[in-house]
Formats: sequence, structure tokens, C-alpha cells
Amino acid sequence: MIGRITGTLIEKAPPVVCVDVNGVGYEIDVPMSTLYALPDNGARVTLFTHLVVREDAHLLYGFGTASERAAFRELIKVSGIGARTALAVLSGMSVAELSQAITLQESGRLTRVPGIGKKTAERLLLEMRGKLGADIGATPHAVPDSQSDILNALVALGYSEKESLAALKTLPEGVSVSDGIRQALKALAR
Repeated sequence: MIGRITGTLIEKAPPVVCVDVNGVGYEIDVPMSTLYALPDNGARVTLFTHLVVREDAHLLYGFGTASERAAFRELIKVSGIGARTALAVLSGMSVAELSQAITLQESGRLTRVPGIGKKTAERLLLEMRGKLGADIGATPHAVPDSQSDILNALVALGYSEKESLAALKTLPEGVSVSDGIRQALKALAR
């Protein structure tokens, strides 16, 4: 198996990049999160890879971090989730956000990813429970149950998860959901 590739980035054609390694150009499918983090063409890059051998093709998938690759490998083990869908999930959310969604069993966050419906999201949550641990990228800011409701309310109101998590940090411990939402909205308005 090809586990890592280091070479010169010669082309970006989303979602595929081409990396030249000693005269051989490897076409590698990458999630958008990895694509955005790549340098300009001509720069040296290293990608963690996962090789899929099929009857009609050898497909190489690349990731900027080992935790992204590990999450991809866990995602493709879920029935009904193929490599394209796994790339879409990793393009739509970071490994930490995916881990948090699984930990908190929040299917709504997964259904925002194109190609993930309600049933697929619920199956993904069920089959991946406990699989994305600290070694893969568990979020350092896991949210308690009451704050999860506040977080969901803020996201439903249109705030990004990053903004919502920052607002949660300003709340006093043990705040009720309604007071927490009100205080978080005030913090976000500043």
C-alpha cells in the first residue's frame, strides 16, 4: 500500500491534485480541506495516502494530516459510505467537528454535508460511535449536554460552529439553556 507521497505539486483540479514524484505524476483525490491547505503549484508537498484497488482502477486518496486519513478509513468502513461520500464529509467538516458530532450524536450537523441524508447520518452516528477517539482527532472542547442545546440553537440561528463554540466559552458554568442562548447572542452581537 502507498502510505505517503512526497513530491512536487504540479496541478490542482478539484478534487484531484497531481504530485510529481521523480518523474511519475500521481493523481490523488483529496478533500477540500486538504486542497485549501496546499501550497501553490511547483511547491514540495507531502500527503498521507490511502490506496483503493478495484477491478477497473487503482484510486489514490490523499490527506494533509494522519488524523484525516484515519477518519477517512473509519468512514469508509460504514455501510453505505463510499470513498466519495467520505471525502465529502471531510470536505464539509474538520475531523474535530466530525468527532464532536459523533460524540454528541448530532445528525443535523452531518446532514448539512452534500450527499448525506437523515438515514445515512443516523447510520454513520451509530456505526462510528466510539471510533473517533483522541488518537484520531477528538475535539479538545467537548461540550456538556446543556451546552450542546445552546450550541445547536446558535447554529440553527445561522452562526458558524466556530463562532458558536467561542460564545459558549464566555458562558458561566451551569447556565440554563434559555439564559445561555440569550447570553451567547449578546456575546455574538459584540
